[in-house]
Formats: sequence, structure tokens, C-alpha cells
Amino acid sequence: MALLRLTGRTAVITGAASGIGRAIASSLARRGAHLALADVNDTGLTETARAIAAPGLRISLHHLDVASRDAVAAFPQAVLQEHPGVDILVNNAGVALGGTFEQVSEVDFEWLFEINFWGVVRMTRAFLPLLHASDDAHLVNLSSIFGIIAPPGQAAYSAAKFAVRGFSQALRHELEGTTIGVSVVHPGGVATSIAKNARPPAGVTREQLERNLKSFSKSLRMPPEEAGEIIVKGIERRSPRILVGSDAKLAAAIERIAPVGHGRLIRHLKPKS
Repeated sequence: MALLRLTGRTAVITGAASGIGRAIASSLARRGAHLALADVNDTGLTETARAIAAPGLRISLHHLDVASRDAVAAFPQAVLQEHPGVDILVNNAGVALGGTFEQVSEVDFEWLFEINFWGVVRMTRAFLPLLHASDDAHLVNLSSIFGIIAPPGQAAYSAAKFAVRGFSQALRHELEGTTIGVSVVHPGGVATSIAKNARPPAGVTREQLERNLKSFSKSLRMPPEEAGEIIVKGIERRSPRILVGSDAKLAAAIERIAPVGHGRLIRHLKPKS
């Protein structure tokens, strides 16, 4: 299958104010793609646009909360006011929430799902008509390494990322024979601020939170710029599944070998890695 040509295409990216979203925007911009960048962080969006601006590149900035049903429904029209159409949708916006299932309240659990899962579903539903109108379109949904394995203390986050994975796989089958391809992305430990900005559950003390954050942050090693380039290369290749980092690849291999007991195997390997 021929590579997806990105030059002159228009891509919508959520969560584009920082981290992986900004890195994806940068990699797409280097390939000559026009961009509609969305986030709740207006200052970060401006910084992203300033960093990737280039002659002939059309970049529009949009304040968007993907948890808002009404805002997402109105967003395609806002994009069309700045761009002639949409060829690529990258559902990247996401948040984190530490704590075990018993520590995390129902309110916090639903808050995470509204952004990490329902945001993906609503954005996809809103933009599918525009993607269908493109002669060669692609939908990209960000899951996680925790959409492959589910460690303790990540019940809410893993549940949402597994849901994104299942949604993307089903949608890929449903869209076979159309002009729309679907990729699901599983980043491993990427050095973004998502862990630092995670919402602390009420059942976790500040000391526990800081200790957990310090431990977890050690696994966030890959620069976002490297992750963004891997993802965009996967989009170009129309890869149905994009694993970002050796840790994500290892997790996927271990999960295939031990779909039930992989947790014990990973704990055994962790001190050596």
C-alpha cells in the first residue's frame, strides 16, 4: 500500500498545547500538513503554533474541551471556517488519575472517562463526515501502554485506554472499503507532564502522591519529539497499530505470551530493566 502523502493535507489535533500533541503537530508541519490545533490551554497552543510556523503553512488555534458535548459538536464548523476540509484527525487529548479503584471516587473516574474515552468517541462522530469527504483520510486515536497491560493503581486510566483500543479496532473493521484508515497508538514512557498534572484522588495523601510520582516519572524517558515522529511515520505507513518505545513493544509481546499472568512476569523483569 502506498504511503499516505501528508503534504497539503489538513490535520486536526487535540491536546496540541504540549507533550505528544505538540510533537505530532511539529512532525506533521515538517511534512507540509496544514493544522487545526485544539486544547484548553490557550497559552500552550500559541507556543506550539509559534514553534512550528512556516511559510505557506495554515495553522488555526481553537480553544476546545473535548469533554464538552456541545463544544465538540460545533468544532467541525469552526475548523471549516479556517480550512477547506479535514483529512486527518488525531485524538490525542488526555488526562491522568492515580490511585487504586477503591481510592478513586466515581466522580473522578467519570471525569477521566469524559476526556480520555468519550472525547475520542465524540470527536470521531463529529469529524467522520469530513473524513468521508476526503479522498484519502486517516483517524488516529491515542491509547497507551496501559491499553495493552493494566497495572495496579491505574484502574480508571487503563479502563479508558482499553476502551479506546477496542473502539478503534471495531471502527477500523467498520470503515474497511472506505477512504478512511484507522490507527491506534500505544505510547510507552514518554517524558511529558501528564503524570505531574495527574488529578490526585481524595484517598491518597500528598506524601503518597509525591512518592508515586517520583517512582513513575523514572519510566518516562522518551523525548516527546521522538514519540511524535514515530507516530507520524506510522500514520504515513497507515499502520493499524503504532507502538511507541521499546517498553510498549515489550509489554505487547509479554501480554501475547501471558495474557493473564503478564503482571507477575513484568514485576519479575522490572528490577533488571
